[in-house]
Amino acid sequence: MIRKPFIIELWAIALILFVLLGAMNLYWGDLNQDEGWYLYAARQVTQGKLPYRDYAFTQGPMLPLVYARAQCFVDRWGLAGGRLFTMGLGLLSALGASWLAARTAPKKWAAVAGVIAFILIAGNVYQSYFTTVVKTYALCSVFLVAGLLAASFARGRGGVPACFLSGLLLALAAGTRISAGAAMPVVGVYLLTQRKALGDAKWLSFGVGGVLGLVGIGLPFFLMAPEGFRFGMFEYHTFRSAGGLLPALVYKAGFISRFVQAYYLAACLAVFVLLFRWFRPAEKPEDGDTPRYFNIMTWSAALAITTVHFSAPFPYEDYQAFVFPVFAAALAISLVRYLTGAKADERVARATLVVIFLVSIAAAFSSPVNQDWFVRGRDRIWWRLKDESALQKLRDVSAWVAEHAGSDRTVLTQDTYIAVEAGLDVPAGLEMGPFSYFPDFSREKAETLHVLNREMMRELLENTPARVAAFSGYGLSIACPEVAEVPREEWLEMWDIILQRYQAVFEADHFGQAHTPLVLLTIRTPAPEEP
Repeated sequence: MIRKPFIIELWAIALILFVLLGAMNLYWGDLNQDEGWYLYAARQVTQGKLPYRDYAFTQGPMLPLVYARAQCFVDRWGLAGGRLFTMGLGLLSALGASWLAARTAPKKWAAVAGVIAFILIAGNVYQSYFTTVVKTYALCSVFLVAGLLAASFARGRGGVPACFLSGLLLALAAGTRISAGAAMPVVGVYLLTQRKALGDAKWLSFGVGGVLGLVGIGLPFFLMAPEGFRFGMFEYHTFRSAGGLLPALVYKAGFISRFVQAYYLAACLAVFVLLFRWFRPAEKPEDGDTPRYFNIMTWSAALAITTVHFSAPFPYEDYQAFVFPVFAAALAISLVRYLTGAKADERVARATLVVIFLVSIAAAFSSPVNQDWFVRGRDRIWWRLKDESALQKLRDVSAWVAEHAGSDRTVLTQDTYIAVEAGLDVPAGLEMGPFSYFPDFSREKAETLHVLNREMMRELLENTPARVAAFSGYGLSIACPEVAEVPREEWLEMWDIILQRYQAVFEADHFGQAHTPLVLLTIRTPAPEEP
């Protein structure tokens, strides 16, 4: 067993690393379009509006409901306030994964497993970025990890309420990102197969908690806006297609490749664990240890969600950000079972920790995300450095927009993070930013779902009272629900309408996600009437 001072020192350094990487991603991390409409949706909740009923939303309702509680941070610090809150959720998730690993590892190596899980999360710059920028991942991960952690108490005296809480928390995770719901049947099957040891009350209470959670989250919104809820939660996600077998295979191969690149150290350790299984069996659990099949359940939950992501037409590796803390906890438990064992002394465990920590530091130092903090790309043989962070450029632009917005406090834009940073509104129908345009929908359907079809978009551009407009390369360029590029002719027609009412004031280069140009416009002053 390793002495406490060494463990405490590693914990302190890993925590400092977590905060340092999070702070860098908070200020220097590139903008993401989702940040704007997520935070705007949360602000809508503070104003008495609800997703699906009053505005379009294509994720579970938990994020705007929870982030509405953090509106005070956004009011004070803008997008940075939302990122600070997200970073706090990311820390809760990492600590929960560490606790999960420590609770379910062999008792003599519990502290080692907990530290390994935390280091794997804290030292990953990619994970830090996607649990600092405002996405669903940090919040979903908190619920997911907490649900599995609650299930680990099933064997204790409070097993029945713990299992109920587990079902409820996993339902909240599914209410944040629907793919997280794949963990619920995994835990339910685990409790059901262990009913002889745990009793029937455990799996029944888990089921009750899960059902009540899903009904409590979904039923009110379904009753208020059945079409909007059904479309946002399910139908919207079925419209995209890879366009054939070969593109689908390429996308899935890319998903695997980018996932391994993003989590390279953890992927290598997982391979080592698999190899060790053949050469050195895991030590038998001692009395009081959590049975080994609980870790099998943890692995299975992570793999079930990963399978859902992999099966999507366009699988994105960043979806795995909310699963990774579970993966890190399961991996840490497996490592201590196969690498330390009963015969290992303190020197072996210490060496294992030091090697993982040093390699994690090296991986953090060499992450390509670091380059994105300061470099906006490469022009032939020259690296082009950023003159300021993307967040600071957003602040500068938003200050100008707020100054010229006028009394109606509205900005015509699909870059919703400008409205969030400036404290302004966007015209009704544009709440989801670049994903608000559904050109081929009927007017009735578009109005029901709170989005804009082709006719409604033109009417908005012709009649909006907004005195200022801002359009980046994402503006008027995406046709949903397929998320296809708007044809150039149609794009030019919409710009003709805009330029009849607005005049371009200046263009900001390298703005926002993907560093596209941003055009800022003010409404034309009407010519005086002839006497």
